[in-house]
Amino acid sequence: MNTDTITGLVTPPAEGIVELDITGMTCASCANWIERKLNKLEGVTASVNYATERARVTHPATVSTDQLLETVAAAGYGARLPEVEPPATGDDDVEHDPELDALRQRLLVSALLTVPVIAMAMVPRFQVDGWQWLSLTLAAPVVVWGAWPFHRAAAVNLRHGSTTMDTLVSVGVLAAFGWSLVALLHGSAGVIGMKHPFRFTLERTDGLDNIYLEAAAGVTTFLLAGRWFEKRSKRRAGAALRALMELGAKDVTVLRDGVEARIPVAELREGDLFVVRPGEKLATDGVVESGTSALDAALLTGESVPVDVGPGMSVAGATVNTFGRLVVRATRVGSDTQLARMARMVEEAQHGKTQAQRLADRISGVFVPAVIALSVATLGFWLGTGAEAATAFTAAVAVLIVACPCALGLATPTALMVGTGRGAQLGILVRGPEVLEATRRIDTVVLDKTGTVTTGRLELVGVVAADGEDADDVRRLAGALEAASEHPIGRALAGAGPHPDVTGFRNLEGRGVRGTVEGRDVLVGRPELLGDEGFVVPADLHDAVARARALGRTAVVAGWDGRGRGVLEVADTVKEGSADAVRRLRGLGLEPVLLTGDHEQVARAVAAEVGIDEVVAGVLPEGKVEAVRALQARGRVVAMVGDGVNDAAALATADLGLAMGTGTDAAIAASDLTLVRGDLRVAADAVRLARRTLATIRGNLFWAFAYNVAALPIAAAGLLTPMLAGAAMALSSVFVVSNSLRLRSFR
Repeated sequence: MNTDTITGLVTPPAEGIVELDITGMTCASCANWIERKLNKLEGVTASVNYATERARVTHPATVSTDQLLETVAAAGYGARLPEVEPPATGDDDVEHDPELDALRQRLLVSALLTVPVIAMAMVPRFQVDGWQWLSLTLAAPVVVWGAWPFHRAAAVNLRHGSTTMDTLVSVGVLAAFGWSLVALLHGSAGVIGMKHPFRFTLERTDGLDNIYLEAAAGVTTFLLAGRWFEKRSKRRAGAALRALMELGAKDVTVLRDGVEARIPVAELREGDLFVVRPGEKLATDGVVESGTSALDAALLTGESVPVDVGPGMSVAGATVNTFGRLVVRATRVGSDTQLARMARMVEEAQHGKTQAQRLADRISGVFVPAVIALSVATLGFWLGTGAEAATAFTAAVAVLIVACPCALGLATPTALMVGTGRGAQLGILVRGPEVLEATRRIDTVVLDKTGTVTTGRLELVGVVAADGEDADDVRRLAGALEAASEHPIGRALAGAGPHPDVTGFRNLEGRGVRGTVEGRDVLVGRPELLGDEGFVVPADLHDAVARARALGRTAVVAGWDGRGRGVLEVADTVKEGSADAVRRLRGLGLEPVLLTGDHEQVARAVAAEVGIDEVVAGVLPEGKVEAVRALQARGRVVAMVGDGVNDAAALATADLGLAMGTGTDAAIAASDLTLVRGDLRVAADAVRLARRTLATIRGNLFWAFAYNVAALPIAAAGLLTPMLAGAAMALSSVFVVSNSLRLRSFR
């Protein structure tokens, strides 16, 4: 635990809520220790999140920010106010985090040095003359340099009167190494030609003919591996914010004095006019001054059908202009935009999410000092009964070695590595161990509609011809005309082609299109458009439009030569397997809820098709978060499945977030589980795999603790040599690893 220099940037107001970046935490008990220290301040309520390495503190005016920083420092950790700069993008990849790279280097070097030490200790054939001194040469760097993070953390803990698993690791490793040095320098273990038989006997010895370097080096390497894997998962906590900020436009074309100029979006000011061409993202929130188009707002609102916009209408940044040239006046810029507000929601939701503390860390507050006390008591007891000092120290060291949490350290990482590896083969990515607790408790699964239950693409799903007309003619002529349109609905109507030639094509400002096809004056668009243009629309087509809308479909009327000829129905179609997925989720005891920014009619139609009873429709991203919180307030434990930026905050707010891998980076980064294949049926497999992995971790932890509880009295009684204690510890680790490997058979 590194006590960093406390650095303050700009001190915020002394009253209210402040967030602090915390450094030096190595386990969940560190977060608990800092939280307790902060909460001792009068009027302060603090929540420290080990995963995001942040503390959220509510404090009165009488407690300054400097006092909060000093309190964290007094607890033995570093603290600072967060940087005001926006989240980094692109190059700031978590895979190249300097701290993570340093830990990886420490792990690799330690592993290379440890393997031959363990091999020589366990296999007499490898015990050449002087092997024990070679083992000392190889193990010393591991014990001193490799285990330095544990030693440093233990020292900081000792200075502040607390203990964690790091304390026991450090004491156990140093005890095993120190006793080995004593045996080599003052006992028979240092004699050239000495062999180290691997025995399973309970007997009292002075221990000076054995060395325990493999225990010291092995514990260090195993726990470094667990620490690296944990930190690698934890560092991804900020990826959602980076993905969100990447969505915004980087440059914008502004209109100043009638002249277009390209500038960075950061230079855009409220009130500026900017131009948005087809295919471009809107740089910020604003109001359309001139032009008509349809904006693809699925990322922000979840609506599957692009929204038609024109002069005077409000538009949001990061939406995509599908066709037409728009001139927009900026009304909100920077941190006030809808995209920025969503980024803040994701950050807050991630910060507030409760992390499942590992059982080892929860118990360490009692277990660690108890083991140290037992070791000291063992030493005192044997000395008091007149035993030789070597015998007393052997029993005391055996207590420390047998209690070394090697199996405890492996219990979570090995199960997680095997479980996540198997999940990756099945198209399931698990963020980390804190995810698994939620899978056991969830009873409700909220499903985003667009892109999750449905394909997210508009398709032509039906053609209704008027009496006496041919549906194929309606499809062919309407498709030919719409092939010249850039509107997303037009592209759905056009299909793949080929199409007859079109002449005299005109775009009627978001209402429809008109042109001449095969000598006929063809008009395609909203039902109202045909009446405005003097076309006669038969009553049966009006009925067809009403039926299509009742089913949640978009209805387009096609006509030629002054008369309506047919209705074309466009909809976002349900994915193959979505109905089966809902059945599987119900089979796991989960109640499905459909959540969407789309219209009520559309949502109800989709819900009926896949077998969902509860629907929440017409909600913006803020509404999705509120819908999840409302379910939680009713006592439900909620899983959320989504794929868009509009789902990111809700995914982070839910007790368990599952993102479709075919969706956006922001949704994936804000989730706990990612379904790579984009098949909703994998969601049920993901929950099953996560629950199985959690059960394996719990089993590992139980047996690891049971081993400690059973072995400690034997070691204290002087019947367990440190060598046998090391062997027992190794066997407990083998059991944990073997139990974890059973996850490879998950189907």
